[in-house]
Amino acid sequence: MKSLAVVVCVGLVGAAVVSAQETPKFAFSIGGGFTQGVGNTGAHLDTGWNVRGGVGFNFSSHVGAMLNVGYDHMGINSTTLSNIGVPGGDVQVFSATIDPIVHLNPHGHVDVYVTGGGGLFHRYQEFTQPSVAVTPAFDPFFGFYPATFGVNQILASYSVNKPGVDAGVGIAFGSIAHGKFFAEARYNHIYMANSHMDYLPVTFGFRW
Repeated sequence: MKSLAVVVCVGLVGAAVVSAQETPKFAFSIGGGFTQGVGNTGAHLDTGWNVRGGVGFNFSSHVGAMLNVGYDHMGINSTTLSNIGVPGGDVQVFSATIDPIVHLNPHGHVDVYVTGGGGLFHRYQEFTQPSVAVTPAFDPFFGFYPATFGVNQILASYSVNKPGVDAGVGIAFGSIAHGKFFAEARYNHIYMANSHMDYLPVTFGFRW
């Protein structure tokens, strides 16, 4: 009986060690993809692009929390620009959110997870027009000469910091050094003064 108890204890300790090894305490993610405006936001902005990164802590193999930072860039569509009367423009959003995350199958080759939270969003918008800049250049034969190149001249710009929330779902697959490739769609809602901004970044990357 004593031998059986020793074997059981050793087995439990071994299982705990393996579980700890399979679930690192810290988590990291990096990725990029495309961003689509939703609702009224989608009626004014073109599909854009995004880059994202995050660092977090795993409370268990199923539950963790991430500090996510993101950058989304979307151009203002031609209909809106025509109505405003400017030739160009874009909207950029920097975000920092704290998001709990729940993994449904963390030890499998395919894991579905849900996440959501909130934080601070910095929205920057600008209206531009094409222009030409002149700068000195050098050629060994001609020496210094004025060189021209195309630039976007900023006609007007505006930035604001606002709170917001986000929620999403993703799928992770593969297994490389405790990490997995992932594809994720995350809905973002920013509380503006007189309205709101809604957009959906779809991001592909690697999480470990």
